Amino acid sequence: MTSVMCSIYAGTENNMAALFRKRLIPDECIRLDNDTILYRSDNIIVTRWNTFRPKSAFSWGISCYVIDKGYKVSRFFKEDNSLAYIYCDIIDTIHSTGDDSYIFTDLLADVIIENNGMVRVVDIDELADAYDSSIISHELLSLALRRLDALLKIVYDGSISIYTDIIDRYI
Repeated sequence: MTSVMCSIYAGTENNMAALFRKRLIPDECIRLDNDTILYRSDNIIVTRWNTFRPKSAFSWGISCYVIDKGYKVSRFFKEDNSLAYIYCDIIDTIHSTGDDSYIFTDLLADVIIENNGMVRVVDIDELADAYDSSIISHELLSLALRRLDALLKIVYDGSISIYTDIIDRYI
């Protein structure tokens, strides 16, 4: 597995859970200090965020972390507040109840749903590279692929609307 450790410390100024995004490529862990938690239950966290670095394609978004299923569904918005696209990450989550922190590890494979309905699966090559470089184990590769399969099934049958409807409550 990756060598980056997330710097977790107890408590936050606004008494919200501490959220971290852990990436495997590149090897980094970033505290999501500027994300606002809009809703949280045992298996769902909804956040609003602005991009780390300005992008022409989108500037902010709302994400729904589906902890028990292992994916994050996000609506990415342009600066004029129009929808850029829906972006889905395959993730693995570690929740530390002691300091109320969540580490969301990006398992590299992503699904993009364009406004015209076109679906693209991206970064599968990064998943293969991570396995070939021993960054992830066989078990984690298998988990990522199974979660990707489950996500694609709900995209294709339309039941992803369960999560986009949750996001829409906070727009």
